[in-house]
Amino acid sequence: MSKLTKNQKLVKDKIEVGKIYTLREASELLKEITFTKFDASVDIDVRLGVDPRKANQMVRGVVSLPNGTGKQVRVLALCTPDKEAEAKEAGADYVGLDEYIEKIKGGWTDVDVIITMPSIMGKIGALGRVLGPRGLMPNPKSGTVTMEIGKAVKEVKQGKIDFKVDKSGIVHTSIGKVSFTPDQIFGNAREFVQTLIKLKPTVAKGTYIKSIYLSTTMSRGIKVDPKSIEE
Repeated sequence: MSKLTKNQKLVKDKIEVGKIYTLREASELLKEITFTKFDASVDIDVRLGVDPRKANQMVRGVVSLPNGTGKQVRVLALCTPDKEAEAKEAGADYVGLDEYIEKIKGGWTDVDVIITMPSIMGKIGALGRVLGPRGLMPNPKSGTVTMEIGKAVKEVKQGKIDFKVDKSGIVHTSIGKVSFTPDQIFGNAREFVQTLIKLKPTVAKGTYIKSIYLSTTMSRGIKVDPKSIEE
C-alpha cells in the first residue's frame, strides 16, 4: 500500500470521517485542503430527490452568483447590425452574425457562451450538431435568446450561469475559485442552493435536497449539511 504524501496527510487530519460540515465551515476548509499550483475551481454537487426522466421533474435554471465565477467568460453575440454596438459596449468578445455562423459551420467553437435574438434562431438551428454537444446552443430558458442583448452579455460576464440536473438526479457546477475568500465561496454556494430550492418541482415528494458536497478541482469532497444553507 502506497504511503500518503505530506499534503494527503494534512487533508486526512483536517477532514473528519463521517462528519457533515456547515456550509460556512466547508467554505473555509476548502482553502485549507487545496494544494494545487493553479487557481482551482470550486465545485458544488447537489443530489436532488427528483426523477429527471419525467418532464415535470426536470430541474433547470440560471443563477447570478453574487461574487462572480472567477473565470474569464468568452461571449459571442450573434445579432443584427442595430444591436452590435450594444453588445460590444456590454463586453461581448465577438460580435457579428453571418461570418460567425460560417465559422461555426466550419467547426469553430472557441467561446463559452453564445447570446442571440429570437429572430435569428432560425439561422442558428442548423448549427445544432456543432453547438449542442458542447452545450453552446442558445436557449430562451437560460436567457441567451433575448432582445436585451446588452443586458444578457453583462449578466454572463458578471457571473450568471445556467445549470441542469443530470440523469442521476445530480446538479454539478463550478461556483468560483479557490482564491476566493471563504465568505465569497459561502455566498455563491448559498445563492446556488437557494435557487435550486426555488425551482423544486411541485410533484417532487420526500426529501428534495438529499446531499451537498463542496470540492475543488483536485480536492476531496466535503459533505455539507443542507440545513446550514439558511444560516
